[in-house]
Amino acid sequence: MRPDTLPCCDAHPGAECVPLPASGTEEHALFVEGDDLYEAMIRSIASASRRVDLETYIFAADEVGWRFGEALAERARTGVRVRVLVDAAGSMFSLSGALERYLRGHGAEVRRFHRWSWRQPHRFYRRNHRKLLAIDGREAYVGGFNLHRESSREAFGPRRWRDTQVRLSGALAEEAAALFDAFWHGHHAWSAGAKRGASDALVPNDSRVCRHQVHCLYLRLLRGAERRLYLTTPYFVPDHRTQNELVQAVRRNVEVCLLLPGKSDVPITQWAAHAAYSTLLSGGVRVFEYQPRMLHAKTAVIDGAVATVGTANLDYRSLFVNYELNLFSGSASLCAALEAQFLADLTESKEMKALDWSQRAWPRLIAESVGWMARRWL
Repeated sequence: MRPDTLPCCDAHPGAECVPLPASGTEEHALFVEGDDLYEAMIRSIASASRRVDLETYIFAADEVGWRFGEALAERARTGVRVRVLVDAAGSMFSLSGALERYLRGHGAEVRRFHRWSWRQPHRFYRRNHRKLLAIDGREAYVGGFNLHRESSREAFGPRRWRDTQVRLSGALAEEAAALFDAFWHGHHAWSAGAKRGASDALVPNDSRVCRHQVHCLYLRLLRGAERRLYLTTPYFVPDHRTQNELVQAVRRNVEVCLLLPGKSDVPITQWAAHAAYSTLLSGGVRVFEYQPRMLHAKTAVIDGAVATVGTANLDYRSLFVNYELNLFSGSASLCAALEAQFLADLTESKEMKALDWSQRAWPRLIAESVGWMARRWL
């Protein structure tokens, strides 16, 4: 990638909220199947001797959620400190009172982030979309997987959701534990701060320097791309600046490929995404829709040199409203694995063509307009 010259954000011209990751040889375990991930997470929980910190958007009281509940309760009974933080909106209808009482009854601490309050109704809109499991400060998991049956082939069948998660160790795991601890105590803008020259950075969306760190770093990576840009996201409602950077990359002869869902659990969000297709397709961006099942992964690889995996979608809510957490990494092995997975996913995807898209029927145009007008609330 060429030297970066893009400042942090318009609000802080000249500042740099997060240094770009450098190349490195760190090994991070990659998971793209829910059953494999859940098995690994359960084993990690069982190995905890001091603390287990779990942060998730959806914690469902189903086969997957109860399995985690039992694993967490078992650790809590032995004296391990177990803390569970779920989003009040995300888990409103999924985390049952019975499962919550079960966890509390065995000694776990459970909180719902930003419960509805008549005194502060606006805060319900700002959600904690982070997914993080930290074990004793020595092991951590970050990515897009929620705890629900939809991500399990065993529970949901071949139509299970397609997602991505990474397991971290060493200093990154310590940082992940510190990020959870700060958030638990109400320090929502705390971050360790990435060091220049480091190959990995855990980047929360909000910090004391910048409220939109993930968005800023994405823009800098898009602008720095020289050869290829492979981006996967399930909820794609890009702001105009992001759309412009994608098109500008094509004009620099960068191969820009977007992998988006062919089927969505939130149809109006897909309508909003379709509203951006015309601009991108006419600008030379290649757009693919994943066909077999629901796509929920949020990843990007730039020039095979820098990658990101995390919770942030390329939509208004993730980039400007929610609390998010992404790993940005220069690990050669992680970049290679994510590129290989992206190319494998393309074999099960349908490419959108500019000519065909320009001839779509008027009901779709109306749906796109409705979705785009509602984009800030999705």
